[in-house]
Amino acid sequence: HVQLVESVVGSVLAGGSLTLSCSASGYTHYRFYLAWFRQAPGKEREQIGFNSAIGESRIWMYDVKGRFTISRDTAGNTLYLQMNNLRPEDTAMYFCASRSRTSDRYMFWGRGTQVTVS
Repeated sequence: HVQLVESVVGSVLAGGSLTLSCSASGYTHYRFYLAWFRQAPGKEREQIGFNSAIGESRIWMYDVKGRFTISRDTAGNTLYLQMNNLRPEDTAMYFCASRSRTSDRYMFWGRGTQVTVS
């Protein structure tokens, strides 16, 4: 129903910035919420935050508040994760995911993109 493809633009040095993008296509009903997750080596996957189709955007993860921003383009087809002041502990596989407005879980997932900060 929904296809999500992540991509990376930018450098990966500690202290630097990186922008991830997630191209979303498919039935808009299942793309009401778009979110970013990450999974560091040896750890469980965690939600970073989300953006909704009505413009609400939240960062849930405490360690990235003030450094990461989630946004969506006006057409609603691309989700972004702007990451500033990157740290080695931000090294992880980053995923985007989507769900409908009424679903209680994220139903569609991208394959993920590796971010390594050195």
